[in-house]
Amino acid sequence: MGGIQAPLSYLLIACGVATTVLIVLVIYGNSLSVREEDQIYLNKGDEAMMAADQRTLVGKMDRLEKVIFALAVIAGILVVASTAAWIWIGLK
Repeated sequence: MGGIQAPLSYLLIACGVATTVLIVLVIYGNSLSVREEDQIYLNKGDEAMMAADQRTLVGKMDRLEKVIFALAVIAGILVVASTAAWIWIGLK
């Protein structure tokens, strides 16, 4: 075998792209979670502004969690498909 077969190379490229995007999103999610506080102590004047910011931040983190999970599943499927294609090409 001279080189990597075309379907396998496409799978490996897709897997690499999905994993790279996944890593970037995980880093972004961690940077968001640093700004989130478990307990926040506010006086009456700051409560409206800070509470709204905190709710917005938690909403972003919840949406990002769903995207990260879906992308992790896709990356896992691509890894399994790449491995299966590699084995198939090796046995053929």
